[in-house]
Order: sequence, then structure tokens, then C-alpha cells
Amino acid sequence: MTDAHPASHPAPSSYVLAAPRHPHYVRVLSIAGSDSGGGAGIQADLKTFSALGCYGMTAITAITAQNTQGVRAIHGIPAAMLGAQIDAVMQDIGVDAVKIGMLSTPDAVRVVADSIRRYGVTQVVLDPVMVATSGDRLIAEETAQALVQELFPLASLITPNLDEAGWLIQQTLSTTEAMQAAAQRLQAMGAANVLIKGGHLPGDEVVDVLLLQDGSTRQLASPRIATHNGHGTGCTLSSAIAAYLAQGVALPEAVQAGRNYILGAIAAGAHVYTGQGQGPLNHGFAPCVQRVCA
Repeated sequence: MTDAHPASHPAPSSYVLAAPRHPHYVRVLSIAGSDSGGGAGIQADLKTFSALGCYGMTAITAITAQNTQGVRAIHGIPAAMLGAQIDAVMQDIGVDAVKIGMLSTPDAVRVVADSIRRYGVTQVVLDPVMVATSGDRLIAEETAQALVQELFPLASLITPNLDEAGWLIQQTLSTTEAMQAAAQRLQAMGAANVLIKGGHLPGDEVVDVLLLQDGSTRQLASPRIATHNGHGTGCTLSSAIAAYLAQGVALPEAVQAGRNYILGAIAAGAHVYTGQGQGPLNHGFAPCVQRVCA
């Protein structure tokens, strides 16, 4: 079979976001990279959408060869093909919310931003994947700048982790007070609502900081769960929040509900061994319920 080439984009006047027909599923689109190991990226997003009762769709930004021990290779998807995937979903099925994960080039950022504007998507969760767990930077400075300029103003919520927030404001974050100040600076850079994840801070308690558009701040705290399975936590949290937003849940409550979901997924998979490295969460909670994990 020969590869099919994406059709050329229709004229701007013909862009139409598909209107929902009733009855219909709650629809969530993930724009992110593929994780062949199934623990993060597109795969984690689809599992989360399904677990939370939504119909998941994808626009893949990159293909990776990876497992629980690390990433072996990355193949970026051309920006035109990324745009074609988004168009195909938007013009036929439509969306109620969009989750955006890793975007590796400025062109990819611009394609996504253009699509969000053209289709008038109002529920957008941006997980600015910039720094690996090892601390290595995953994207170039010019791509980070494009994210801030193009996508921050379009996002309902951005969900950087501690290292990503620190890189964006060029400051090391080591306290919840510093996280609150960083959230304010990120908001000043164009983000409406900011959730900074504090999981990388030491201590027996994990504290995330949520800064809302009205200027109010909430600290979301929970006991740290001992586990060797932390792969895909950021992807899962952002996709869970997007799923709740798609269902009409208000943003503060969607963040809390998404956080509750991921805590359950971490706890349910904490003692399971998948592969030889950092394993995934239990997105469905079902294996242990069905005594597979006993």
C-alpha cells in the first residue's frame, strides 16, 4: 500500500467545526506524541479519556521508540500532516475539549495555534512538555518562545511541572511561595489559568499551586504515594482535566477532579511491575479490582 498524501487544505471560508449530533459522545482531542511503551503521551491520554467516559481522538506530533527505561528514538511528524490530522477530526467529529502535549518545533506550534483559532475551540489544556524527568531539555528555546506567544493566550489552563515553570521564568523553584510567584509571572506572560505541579519538591506531601484568572490562588495538597511507577503522570493529569472540562465541569473543580483521578491511578498501580524501569500508572484501575494484581 502506498502512503496517502494529505489533501490540500480547503479555502479558509470552508473551515467548519463539526456540530454535535444527539445523542453523541463527549469528545476530547489529544495533540501529542506517541509513546510506544504505552505509559505516556497519546496512549496515556486515550486511556484516561476512556476511563473518564469520553471519546478520545488524536493528532500525533511525533512517534517515539520508548519503553519504561527511556526513549530510544524520536521521529517528528511534519507540520502539514499534523494540521491534516486536526482538520480531519474537527471537520467531521468535532471536539468539546483539546489537550496539547509535546510540540517539538515552532511550525508545529503555529499549526496547532492556527487550528485552535480557526475552529474556535474554547476548552484547551496545554501541558508544556519541555523538560524530561532527568532534567534534560526536550525542546529548543525558539519552540518554547513560540509556545508562550502562540498558545498561552489560547489555553484555558497550562500545567507545567516545577522544572518547566522554572525554565520559563529562568528561576529555580524550591518552595510553594516561589511556585505562587512563578504562576503569577506565567499568567503575566499570557496564560489565563496556571497549575504548577509540585511533585518534584521533597517531602511527604505533594503540593500543586493553581492560580485562577481572577487572581485567586489555591494550594492542592495530598500525601506522597510511594511508587516506582511515575511515567506519564503529567500527561495523565492534563488529559483528565481536559476530559472533565469537556463534560462541562468548571475549571477549578475539573482540576481537583483530575487530581483525584491521577492519585487513584498512582495508588492502584503503585505495586505493579511493568517493564524494568519506571512503569506507568493504572489508568483503568480495573486490573487490581479484577484481582489480576493480587
